[in-house]
Amino acid sequence: MNSNRGGGRGVWALAWQRYRQDRVGLVALAVVLLFGGLIFLTAWGWVAADWQRERALPYAPPDWIGPAPALAPILAAPSGPVLDLSAIDPLAPRYAAWAERTAYWRAQDGKVGKDGAQTMVRASTLPFGADRLGRDVWAKAVQGTRISVTVGVLAALLATLIGTTLGALAGFWGGRVGDVLEGFYNVFTAIPGILLILACAAVMGRGITSVVVILGLTGWTGVYRLVRAEFMKHAGRDYVRAAEAIGVSPGARMLRHILPNVSHGVLVQLSILVVGFIKYEVILSYLGLGVAIDQVSWGTLLAEAQSELMLGCWWQLATATAFMALFVTAFALMTDALRDALDPRLRGLEA
Repeated sequence: MNSNRGGGRGVWALAWQRYRQDRVGLVALAVVLLFGGLIFLTAWGWVAADWQRERALPYAPPDWIGPAPALAPILAAPSGPVLDLSAIDPLAPRYAAWAERTAYWRAQDGKVGKDGAQTMVRASTLPFGADRLGRDVWAKAVQGTRISVTVGVLAALLATLIGTTLGALAGFWGGRVGDVLEGFYNVFTAIPGILLILACAAVMGRGITSVVVILGLTGWTGVYRLVRAEFMKHAGRDYVRAAEAIGVSPGARMLRHILPNVSHGVLVQLSILVVGFIKYEVILSYLGLGVAIDQVSWGTLLAEAQSELMLGCWWQLATATAFMALFVTAFALMTDALRDALDPRLRGLEA
């Protein structure tokens, strides 16, 4: 018998061998890695660093559609006879000049000096279109990907750490420790998850840190339930009892003997939480309870796109939806393939 098959290295090597046989899983992994590279480049400011710059005209459509003259009447001032309001409005004589200056600033980038320096004319189209301020929708979607995925991963790590720690203590020790932790678990599961998240968000306020803490503190129950059951099962097995008989401390038995044997289930739970927490972050940001107002995420993109649909400007909604759907679908498929690779009994590879 190969001695490496029972070790940690052999287990992960066999899991990777099984994972490579899943073509869908490999494609999903490639998509996730592509998004990861894009997030890395964005975090270092190499991609979409100027997402707040107003590069185009308001509501500029994608390049393949071309300029949209139909928006001009909507954005223009109403036509008709000009009423003399100077008797009741002292600012009325300035309206015409202000309207002319506003139209000029809409078409320029605002960087013109008294020395007559040449200005850059705003683009009438962009590859993925522009929002109501003329910002590039593609750059906003890339920045939104970085924020949403970062929040999902950090919150999932926090929830997994809490759930694994509490579940290990409850499953290994049992008794009064298990009863106390089980009561703590029942309190959290008695409240509907979305209501608990919204209540905590309303109290803690907006921001990336707040969202990560909220999701982490409210989403650990699934990991706790799994880890508690696995520790209860492994705590009575022969290899753990043998370690206890030769004087191995309880902490060493938990960390060195049991935890490596349940780590594959924890890893799968972690990847599942990432997808769920990304969805929750989108909901919170859409409702105005997520990221700060000077940041952008998939949720804020969808919230802005809601009002733009009234003008027929659908490209921000389509871009945000495409980014979110592609990443979430690829990550979910990768999670399924990872679960099958780590637990071969699901595929009938082992008895």
